[in-house]
Order: sequence, then structure tokens, then C-alpha cells
Amino acid sequence: MVVLLALIAGATGIVVHAKSAPKVSGLPVVAAENFWGNIAEQLGGPYVHVTSIITNPNADPHLYESDAQDATDVSAAKVVIVNGVGYDDFMGKLLGTTNNTGRQVITAQQVLDIADGGNPHLWYNIPEVPEVASKITAAYIAEDPAHKVAYQHYLATFSQSLLPLLQTINHIRQQYGGTPVAYTEPVPGYLLEDAGLSVKTPEGFAKSIEDGDDPSPADTSTMNALMTSKAIKVLLYNSQTVSPVTQHVESLAKQAGIPVIGVTETLPANETYQSWQANQLRELQNALAATK
Repeated sequence: MVVLLALIAGATGIVVHAKSAPKVSGLPVVAAENFWGNIAEQLGGPYVHVTSIITNPNADPHLYESDAQDATDVSAAKVVIVNGVGYDDFMGKLLGTTNNTGRQVITAQQVLDIADGGNPHLWYNIPEVPEVASKITAAYIAEDPAHKVAYQHYLATFSQSLLPLLQTINHIRQQYGGTPVAYTEPVPGYLLEDAGLSVKTPEGFAKSIEDGDDPSPADTSTMNALMTSKAIKVLLYNSQTVSPVTQHVESLAKQAGIPVIGVTETLPANETYQSWQANQLRELQNALAATK
């Protein structure tokens, strides 16, 4: 059971032993975020029991603080999936203060060889997600070799399911490559890069919004001018991190007739990773088609 409370287990020195966790059916898996959790479920089928920690698509995931239940879940897990790149640092505390030396930890940052300080929204790098999936599958097989063939089948099925997304990305690149766009923060940065679109957002503006700071007057002025002068064709707006500054940018874009696409960092309820990304890609493709 996932809970969102306001105590950091690591900061309070909580140490949870595996024997204190309730028994579950299937290989116990914990994912720091629900998009990795959804992928982990698809890769494990009925042979895994996945608990995702960050699940609320209406909350800012950067502000999440873990609690004792999270520590219990991590302690009992045989496989733990972490995003890395500073996105889920609370997992380091949980892993460091729970007693389970036999678990396997899959960190997407390490799998994809992303440097510290890079864009942490790795799940938007759809062409590279199968690499993380492959590592998760390898961990499953190591922990549960009796179901190796099934895990390999689930991996192949998952990889195949991403092909329509990759085809849409390729279509956008071919039809709209180089089109100027902007975002309030670099949540869809990898996706836009893969699609060959030209991001015009000032780097300082996006970084400040991502860090929860006010952008400099110069960056704010530049960002606003992109809207008022219609220098971009589409604005991608992180609906999970809203501030007066980003709301003003969104308002300027709408006044200028620039399509605004809401993107989220967390998987919405009743969606799969694939349907979530497909919906956002469809919105982007339609917006670009309307402005061409």
C-alpha cells in the first residue's frame, strides 16, 4: 500500500527489518515512481508484487518525503527501482536505513549512463527505456529463475509495445523537425530532443522552475517574449509544478493563440506507461499539425 505522508524514514533514523513487512504474493518489488512501477508490473506479470512510492499526478514529486511505510516496503523488497539523477534522493536514505543486503537495486541513471546534474526525467527518453526494462528483467530472473521464460516473454512484449510510440516520434521528426517549441521546465526534454524539435526556453528559466526558484528577470522577460512574439509553435506546460510565473507564461501563450500541452511527471491514474506517453505524443503531433 502506497502512502504519501510527511516523515523521512532515513532522517528519523528508522530501521525496518524485513521480518516486520507483511507477506505478499509474488516477488516483492518497489519502484520509487509509478511510471517505473507500471513498467515493472508489465515485466513481471503475476510473478511480481510491485509497490510504487510516488503515485500522485496532482502533486509536485520534487517535494515528496518518505515515511515509515515506505521503509517497510523497501526493506522487504527483492528488487528496488530508482530513477536517480537527484530526482528521488529519498530512496538513498531508505536503502541506507533498511536491513536488506540481498536485494537488487536498478538505477535508471546508471543503466543509461546519465551524468549527475543532467535531465532527470529519464522515462521521457522512450528509445532508451527498453535498456532499463532489460535490467529489471535480469533482476527478476536472478531472483526467480523458475520463471525465466515468462519474464523474457514479458520483456519482448513490452519492447514491442513501444514501437507505435517510436513511430510517432519518428513521424514528428520527419514532418516537424526543427520547429521551435518551449517548456516551463524540462520534463519532456528527452522526448522533444528525440523528435527533433527546437527548444527555445532559456536554460536558466527552466532550471529555476525545476528547482522551485524564481527565474531571473532577464530569463523571465525572454520567456515571456517567446509567447508574445509567437516565436514558438507549442508550449509544453508541467501541470504538476505550477507557480505564478508559469501561470503567466501559460496565459501569454493562450492569448497569442499558441497551443498549450499539459505534461505530467507522474503516471495518471488508470493509465499505462504506453497509453500515457501515447496521449501526450498525440496532443503534440496534433498541435504541431494545427500550427504548420
